[in-house]
Amino acid sequence: MGHAYTTIICDILARSKRLQGEEVYFLTGADENTEKVVRAAKEAGESTEKYLNDIVENFGDLFAKLEITNNQFIRTSDEKRHWPGVIEIWKRLVKAGDIEKRSYEGLYCIGHEAFITGKDLIDGKCPDHNEKPQLLKEENYFFKLSKYTEQIKEKIKSDELKVIPESRKNEILALLERGLEDISFSRPVSKMSVGIPVPEDQSQRIYVWGDALTNYISALGFGRDDDLYKKFWPANVQVIGKDILRFHAAIWPGMLLSAGLPLPQKLLVHGFITSGGKKMSKSLGNTIDPLELISEYGGDAVRYYLARHISPFEDGDLTEESFKEVYNANLANGLGNLTSRIMKMAESNIERLKEEKIEKLEETEIPKEFFEFLEKFEINKACDFIWKEIGDMDKYIQENQPFKVVKTDKEKGQKMISDLVVKLYSVARMLNPILPETSAKIKELIKQNKTPDKPLFARSTE
Repeated sequence: MGHAYTTIICDILARSKRLQGEEVYFLTGADENTEKVVRAAKEAGESTEKYLNDIVENFGDLFAKLEITNNQFIRTSDEKRHWPGVIEIWKRLVKAGDIEKRSYEGLYCIGHEAFITGKDLIDGKCPDHNEKPQLLKEENYFFKLSKYTEQIKEKIKSDELKVIPESRKNEILALLERGLEDISFSRPVSKMSVGIPVPEDQSQRIYVWGDALTNYISALGFGRDDDLYKKFWPANVQVIGKDILRFHAAIWPGMLLSAGLPLPQKLLVHGFITSGGKKMSKSLGNTIDPLELISEYGGDAVRYYLARHISPFEDGDLTEESFKEVYNANLANGLGNLTSRIMKMAESNIERLKEEKIEKLEETEIPKEFFEFLEKFEINKACDFIWKEIGDMDKYIQENQPFKVVKTDKEKGQKMISDLVVKLYSVARMLNPILPETSAKIKELIKQNKTPDKPLFARSTE
């Protein structure tokens, strides 16, 4: 569900920019060169390659059902597209004098893919993964991240690298005030069975930070054919969950500064999706599978709930009960019912809109307030704006009853109905970033001047 949420946010922002005539490159992908993946594959009795392929296939299925419009899905196991960029970054860090081989001893958590300290443990175990960390003594290459503490702090303070919301900006600044430590950037081949070999030292593999974070530019051809990189980097925005803030607002900027590359402009940091006020967990039995919701309610219904009823800046809650309640109230009884009412009146009383009229409607400016909300990443408020329009149309029909007026004053009634159809078309255009399938259906109904054969959102009664 967390992957679905992050990707839906990105898709809404990408669709919004395209709707404004801008060219967009929307990247997502999978971090695959990790030891926990190898361990999970062994537990599943599969090869690492098959295990990863199955996961990526599931992502593809989910994204297709949610109508995600990403330009690329980068896999960090891709030796042709991803590895050259990682090797180029490594070489630049070496050239800057920021890579150094050192001996290190510490507690290593496979779940976190990171060294942790004793104070992070509860009863000797990692609280997030409920397992004891390994005590490791290794000789690794380190990245001199501490060297860039002040520069990163200044970039974030000045909003050159804008961290959104303000609470996350303050969180990372507090970390920077304490000072960053140099971090392990490689692991011995004997301890890391997958990953990219360190250039000129085949006994070591590049660790997750130098590998996974580089995907944002390796996918654009950095280190090989960099036409896309020159065109689309720095990114306007990177969308991440709050649990990986440190990696993206400290380690990633440090790498880019060392390599002499531009920083992304913004980091949008969203919260977690809880269920019943608790973090989703298999052990608690409160996980919710987006594919199951899609199967019952449709992809647009899932997009709607996550877009409007989960804040992009804080944790948000989702239960099957709340989902059903919102679905019936705002989609089945709201948007779906309104569309059926308007189109029934239109089909019975007015001519279909001419093609030239449709073309003009497509060229009409969408209210600037709608895009202003999205520009500030206030996706839920953009949804509220649309549903206010829907509510206003419902109220207009109830108070003015055009279906009655058309029987006593045909011309006046037809004008009222035509105006409602035009407003519905405007709503359909605004719905494109949020509910793309529903947007297309409403537009098609208007073009054909017909009532839906079946409800856009069938009421759930179970």
